[in-house]
Amino acid sequence: MDFRLTDEQAALRDSVRDFAREVVAPVIAEHYEQHTFPYEVIRQMGKMGLFGLPFGEEHGGMGGDYFALCLALEEIARVDSSVAITLEAAVSLGAMPIYRFGTEEQKATWLPKLLSGEALAGFGLTEPGTGSDAAGTQTRAVLDGDQWVINGSKAFITNSGTDITAMVTVTAVTGTNPDGSKELSTIIVPTGTPGFTVAPGYSKVGWTASDTHELTFDDCRVPAANLLGARGRGFAQFLRILDEGRIAIAALAVGLAQGCVDESIKYAKERHAFGRPIGANQAIQFKIADMELKAHTARLAYYDAAARMLAGEPFKRQAAIAKLHASTIAVDNAREATQIHGGYGFMNEYPVARFWRDSKILEIGEGTSEVQRMIIARDLGL
Repeated sequence: MDFRLTDEQAALRDSVRDFAREVVAPVIAEHYEQHTFPYEVIRQMGKMGLFGLPFGEEHGGMGGDYFALCLALEEIARVDSSVAITLEAAVSLGAMPIYRFGTEEQKATWLPKLLSGEALAGFGLTEPGTGSDAAGTQTRAVLDGDQWVINGSKAFITNSGTDITAMVTVTAVTGTNPDGSKELSTIIVPTGTPGFTVAPGYSKVGWTASDTHELTFDDCRVPAANLLGARGRGFAQFLRILDEGRIAIAALAVGLAQGCVDESIKYAKERHAFGRPIGANQAIQFKIADMELKAHTARLAYYDAAARMLAGEPFKRQAAIAKLHASTIAVDNAREATQIHGGYGFMNEYPVARFWRDSKILEIGEGTSEVQRMIIARDLGL
């Protein structure tokens, strides 16, 4: 297998890298301190076409593929994870369900705005009482004539409460299957629908410049035509979305891990102790060498998972491996980068402090590390 990038892929990587360094880096620290959403950055990402990268041109996309999205996510996360997760969630969790499972009318209604970055969408899966046990969904939707009536709540939903959020897709129990299990379906709920309430944003440890809310639905009514995909196929749909999303999260984690390498090299050359740069010390060199080793191998893992997905081959296990490994080494690299920076690594003026806070959620979001191990073991026949 040849994992060298094509000229087109390398050009995309380089343009996003320049954007991250020249546009994101100068402003993101203030957004983190103020816990504000970087609308000006998101607008420019929309103009670059980043929200439309893996979608067909017939729907307003860029005609690329999922690997192109992953390349962009890695480069943005080398500088900042809040902006990266905004893009990842907007594409893989917001627009992708419409693209994969929507009717032509639903695609025509929502995709042009979502793929241009003019609007964002959230994916309402997790609930306050059901995290890893997604099949334990308690939110319910009852068909009343030509309307769905939704009651329940969702937790930790990204891109659900910005000024440009247009809608969320919500998983809900819509009945009972013949075997007695819950019938799960997915329903589109536009922003501003009566009965749909977005709670104030969470106070988070990291990703403080991204948008995350709890959502409640109190006799929230939407048209029956807002059903996304076939009734009762919600569970299968969100499993497919999460499998793909794990590759994207792995790419984001690799970006954070590589950013830790970048900042550590820079600091090791500038910081002097005992009359010479600390980078002249073998202890520091070995730390950074190990960090680069981890980032490189994690990158190969997500490249492999993406290649299998795009080839139409089974990729569930490889996506889980990529997500598990990349999130683990992102936490490792963030810890080591902070240690290399010493006391300055604990100061918010240095990017590694932000990387350290941002890294831990990568072992939790879109499937915990424990869930990834379950997926791998089951795919091995255990």
